[in-house]
Amino acid sequence: MKVYIDANAELMGKRAAEETVKRIKEAVEARGECRLLLSTGASQFEMFDALVRMEAPWDQVVMFHLDEYVNMPATHNASFRKYLTERFIDKVHPKAYYFVNGEGDVEENLRQLSKEVRKAPIDVALIGIGENGHIAFNDPPADFDTEEAYILVELEERCKRQQMGEGWFATIDDVPSRAITMTVSQIMKSRTVLSVVPGKRKAQAIKMTIEVPEVTNQVPATKLREHPDWMLFLDEDSASEVDREKLDLA
Repeated sequence: MKVYIDANAELMGKRAAEETVKRIKEAVEARGECRLLLSTGASQFEMFDALVRMEAPWDQVVMFHLDEYVNMPATHNASFRKYLTERFIDKVHPKAYYFVNGEGDVEENLRQLSKEVRKAPIDVALIGIGENGHIAFNDPPADFDTEEAYILVELEERCKRQQMGEGWFATIDDVPSRAITMTVSQIMKSRTVLSVVPGKRKAQAIKMTIEVPEVTNQVPATKLREHPDWMLFLDEDSASEVDREKLDLA
């Protein structure tokens, strides 16, 4: 694990985007394309703003993403398909992209998506960390054992409150109760993981991710500590509660 701390979210996002582009270019040079896994949410705004302005072999990038709500139309403001279309796909026009689709025959959608994602390892995975320590929608206690690529999950209360607090929904009752998520085991198969985690709201989650003694499904992000190539990008706010002596600062 390498940890980078910048003064603010804009500088953090730029640094993370630069590292992402570097890893994309390395993958394209080594294997002819880059399989890129993307996070969404308000915490990724600054990173996406920087990323789509950078020169990269976007026509050799195949995009996947982590999760989507069940029965959420792609036109809804909170849809992650809408988010990625507007903030990434329409900006850089990748070679291909595969959406998590929670509409229609969800089980068949999962089968087809899992087939695509398992064709080859993800080269570069951007994996955010939630206020409850989740990665993707793997809320605590997360399933660390399943070998499925994507699963259906029930969203826990703190996760729903985060979605409302970020402004995607007017009330907590508006937040869907079910979602599709890439599993922890599938995330961990990625060659490189970059976590972009700004903001004071994430400070406690970062503290737990770094400082709890053992990897635990009660803080799902602790699993990333076992990844051989994990980079954690913080700003001063999200790093404000962690003991910096415990960090491998880059």
